[in-house]
Amino acid sequence: MTDATVTPASAHAEPAPAKGRSSLAILVTTPTFLVGAAIVLFWVFCAIFGYDIVPYDPFADDLLATLAPPSAEHWFGTDTIGRDVFSRVIAGSRDILLIAPLATLIGTVTGTAVGLAMGYFGGWVDAIIGRIIEVMLSLPLIIVALLVLVALGPSTPTVVVVVGLVFTPIVARTVRAAVLAERHLDYVAAASVRGENAFHIMFVEILPNIWPPIIVEATVRLGYAIFTIASLSFLGFGVQPPAPDWGLTISENYGVLVGGFWWTVVPATVAVASLVVGVNLVAEAVQKALAE
Repeated sequence: MTDATVTPASAHAEPAPAKGRSSLAILVTTPTFLVGAAIVLFWVFCAIFGYDIVPYDPFADDLLATLAPPSAEHWFGTDTIGRDVFSRVIAGSRDILLIAPLATLIGTVTGTAVGLAMGYFGGWVDAIIGRIIEVMLSLPLIIVALLVLVALGPSTPTVVVVVGLVFTPIVARTVRAAVLAERHLDYVAAASVRGENAFHIMFVEILPNIWPPIIVEATVRLGYAIFTIASLSFLGFGVQPPAPDWGLTISENYGVLVGGFWWTVVPATVAVASLVVGVNLVAEAVQKALAE
């Protein structure tokens, strides 16, 4: 009888693909993500190179060409003081794509830290912070931001910090729920037995295991940040004149809509809407990919 060589199954078993890679593979083949990413990347390109590629200086006015309709010379027409609308829409992407991601980053970082503390410590820490969050979330976020900006005065750094802090309670609540699902697992108990301190357990042990909901929350908050910042600029508490910010552009020109000068407002409105839609499409695709 011939001896048969038995090869362990594990010898031929291929390593299982990492979850991160499989999620990424799902993401880049999702039509929703590709469409959303294309929209966002277009505006990112405009934010970086917009001032170099626009046909006119976004700040230059021409009182002899006020409210000119769209034409070969001015693709989107001119506004109430003769500035080229197309140039201002393209260049205006820089302000919102600088402020919104910074505000989202602040909200995500602070919300993650607060949520980790609430979920890990529980007890009176969770109760006190939870009541504060409930009070903050009982008011419309835009109203909270307006009240703070009225007190502090509008400026770009202030808007970044205020919007970030306004988003902190929402992120904290999401992170808290994720921590509650993790804190009683074996790896947390093992770290505690080893004598690791609370900071190490929260940020080294638990945090790497709750990245998916944090990433999803950050992408969703980015869409809300864009809309919130545009709204604040429209109300006069965001980016200040003469910047070509989209919300500010709508605010400066919406009064002439009744006269039929739609081109002074519609392009900036479409720009805001398209960027928000693009970010939301990316957020939806990310959420589905991480859930696989």
